[in-house]
Amino acid sequence: MTLLHRSSRPARGLALTLICAALVLGGCSRGGAAAGGDLPVLKVADQKGTIKAVMLASHALDGAPYRVEWSEFPSAQTLLEALGAGAVDAGGAGDAPFLFAYANNPKLKVAQIYRLEHGGRSVAVIVGKNSPIKAVADLKGRKIATGKGSIGHYLLLRLLAQAHLKPSDVQVVYLAPGDAKAALSSGAVDAWSTWSPYVGLEVLHGGGRVVANGVGVLNVYGFQAASDASIRDKRPQLADFLHRLTVAQQWEKNHLGDYATVLSKETGLPWDVAFDMLSNYRPVTVPMTPAIVQEERNVLQLFADDGVIAAVPPTDGAFDFSFNAPVGNPPAGH
Repeated sequence: MTLLHRSSRPARGLALTLICAALVLGGCSRGGAAAGGDLPVLKVADQKGTIKAVMLASHALDGAPYRVEWSEFPSAQTLLEALGAGAVDAGGAGDAPFLFAYANNPKLKVAQIYRLEHGGRSVAVIVGKNSPIKAVADLKGRKIATGKGSIGHYLLLRLLAQAHLKPSDVQVVYLAPGDAKAALSSGAVDAWSTWSPYVGLEVLHGGGRVVANGVGVLNVYGFQAASDASIRDKRPQLADFLHRLTVAQQWEKNHLGDYATVLSKETGLPWDVAFDMLSNYRPVTVPMTPAIVQEERNVLQLFADDGVIAAVPPTDGAFDFSFNAPVGNPPAGH
């Protein structure tokens, strides 16, 4: 595969810059019991405000015996960099980006798994409205933007295989979402393999068109991840937060409009894009099982086959089964 790196900044320096920016822009939002400096603090990382918004809209954090400090990130890659660096205690990410990060940092752990009921629609290859590309087969020889190790990257590899194309049949351009959007708009790339809300922004407001999505292609799982340190030092707060997140996910099934309103307010996303994203998301917490762990090895194997990771690391250590019982049994009164 031809890999075109458009950024001249060192990857590590860029990641740390984005982490610092996200922490500054995300600020500190308190959740739970009345604000008090003596309460424990759980630092939670979020992507495009989705977790924060559902917790606020559902009031799931009301009465929590700790404060939540939220930090927002534009992608799972930068969120997981922050988690690995100890800047945050926990955060949500798709299975593919988490596993890609875990291959380089085995101190990351999955504490909770949720299946996205309609998640295949939330990951897609999109093109401009006047593009001649109509099907995955038409991507041959084209430049495609995506995030390295992202769920968009994983979808692209799966789609190419289904179309009997080799990774080397296309040119992959590794770009952050904002840069990828600009590259697609300018014609610097021919397609963009990405995820919501970027799919909705491009299709509903940018004139983009979906060539293919993850329906029938991806078994879309999301993870709530934590570091070894936060599991060791903040287990009570983390377990309680996962309880409350499960309750919030149950609430959202019948309150998508309310959720979209809060998400739009928190992030600045247009309401229709927020609602589209949530309609194609629908997370449901599921038990962590050995079967899922084995299934996730296939994700890493595809990245290894493509050469973006050196080898498939053992995955048993990536999953902390000790949170299974708390997740399945939310506290009374919630």
